[in-house]
Amino acid sequence: MPAVGGIPTGPGKEYPGNLTPYVLVTCIVAAMGGLIFGYDIGISGGVTSMDPFLLKFFPSVYRSKHDDSSKNQYCQYNSETLTMFTSSLYLAALLSSLVASIVTRKLGRKPSMLLGGLLFFAGALLNGFAQAVWMLIVGRILLGFGIGFANQSVPLYLSETAPYKYRGALNIGFQLSITVGILVANVLNYFFAKIEGGWGWRLSLGGAIVPAIILTVGSLFLPDTPNSLIERGKKEDAKEKLKRIRGLENVDEEFNDLVMASELSKQVEHPWRNLLQRKYRPHMAVATLIPFFQQLTGINVIMFYAPVLFNTIGFGDNASLMSSVITGLVNVIATLVSIYGVDKWGRRFLFLEGGAQMLICQIIVAACIGAKFGIDGNPGELPNWYAIVVVLFICIYVAAFAWSWGPLGWLVPSEVFPLEIRSAAQSINVSVNMVFTFVVAQVFLNMLCHLKFGLFLFFAFFVLVMTIYIYYFLPETKNIPIEEMNQVWRSHWFWAKFMTEEFSNGNVEMLKGGQALKNV
Repeated sequence: MPAVGGIPTGPGKEYPGNLTPYVLVTCIVAAMGGLIFGYDIGISGGVTSMDPFLLKFFPSVYRSKHDDSSKNQYCQYNSETLTMFTSSLYLAALLSSLVASIVTRKLGRKPSMLLGGLLFFAGALLNGFAQAVWMLIVGRILLGFGIGFANQSVPLYLSETAPYKYRGALNIGFQLSITVGILVANVLNYFFAKIEGGWGWRLSLGGAIVPAIILTVGSLFLPDTPNSLIERGKKEDAKEKLKRIRGLENVDEEFNDLVMASELSKQVEHPWRNLLQRKYRPHMAVATLIPFFQQLTGINVIMFYAPVLFNTIGFGDNASLMSSVITGLVNVIATLVSIYGVDKWGRRFLFLEGGAQMLICQIIVAACIGAKFGIDGNPGELPNWYAIVVVLFICIYVAAFAWSWGPLGWLVPSEVFPLEIRSAAQSINVSVNMVFTFVVAQVFLNMLCHLKFGLFLFFAFFVLVMTIYIYYFLPETKNIPIEEMNQVWRSHWFWAKFMTEEFSNGNVEMLKGGQALKNV
């Protein structure tokens, strides 16, 4: 790795610990929180390409799609009401993530996951039985509240529970469950669209109760994290939990450092206000820029609207849904690559390789669509080879995202925050993610209508910018214990100047205090 973004690889603190069956099962169950997010991303694009759904709730879009097949294909789905149906969820997730920060800090990670599952269940039920647009949108808002709570608590839970040597792989279990949720939704859309009578969309939307039940029931059996228990004054319980998840009797060194970190965090009376302090600038850059860039890769354009997009570029309804299944399968397989490589190759390598691959694919897809559709959006007959080329490069693009910006966009922010600002900073991370997910979902169909094939070049520009940002400003965080992460910033060529003497001394004192406790 180039020196501009790396850190010295000298010895850091290494806490003993094993990847026990207990911690593995615990992390798998917690990661199921990603299913609700993924299922929703996959299902919403599918139902909005189903004719019976459009005819019942969005008749103007249905007429635009069928009345004149020779009109501009770029604009056939352009409807503010339709995009509000999709994007209202993410606005709700933004608002709920702010409340979820308080719940996660005061009551623990586990209750936040439980509440997320219950809210998502209620939203899925309302959508499945919807009779009017307002019921759809209220249901989507409830789904959004559930996602806000789950996305706030699950990444923190995984980062705090996993042994540091396996933290990357176990945390990416969250992204893997998102991709599995997307794939399952795409497969169900494909089969439900074939149901005679045109009510298959109800099964697609109502099916969200299944991942909601998995998260709700699973969270009832999960232990809370040692960090959270210490934060709430339950030190004896925390030590027992730490022994169990590490598979060791002697966890004094890690436990004492966690206690010291908690004591330091309690001296911070206003974590939200403290986020603005100079010493937290590196953390805030990660909390805001990574989720911002993650959404401007353009991935949600593909995942939200894949059936709509494929239908627009000449696939029939069933063919467009099957193409979404293919991209969903690629998404899952590529995420497994990330699980294998994140703690072996490092975060920076995956970010940089994935960025370069996405950039090339977006330019090629823009060229393909521009060559056949031009400016007027009327392509005439589309040959089979053309469709195959477009799907191929979209799949290569999805693979690049799935082993880089997809999982790392959640992993890296959740592992770099010190305990005293962790819940508040994670809330900022989720909020920024949801703001730009909402914005992209709300304006995509309108942008497709006006920018046409240039939309892919728009996203390609941001992929270039974010890859340059990673190269210069993101240090490597693999194999660094979560409570030792500040050494990464103090060793970085740019961020070191923000790490004040007070900050450094505080950590030194914490470590001295931990050592003193161990010797008592």
